[in-house]
Amino acid sequence: MHDAVFNLAVAWLAVLMGVLILAVLRAATWPVRLLALDTLTLVLIALLLVFAAQRQSAAYLDAALALGLLGFTGTVAAARYRATGRVLW
Repeated sequence: MHDAVFNLAVAWLAVLMGVLILAVLRAATWPVRLLALDTLTLVLIALLLVFAAQRQSAAYLDAALALGLLGFTGTVAAARYRATGRVLW
């Protein structure tokens, strides 16, 4: 990957992360906060994928996959807890 493209992608993802962190902190309702947190997880995954392409390392891909699974599980658990008051059964 060309260095300029890599630097532009990292800068853009960093700006997105900053905006999403502000959205998580300033959200008025829990669904908006949960959506911003889930989107922040996706941006973090994208950052790991950009690093994987730049460094040509599969370790970043493994970390992105694990983060994706944890993010999905956390989002489902938080939404279920908020809807029913319990996570399991």
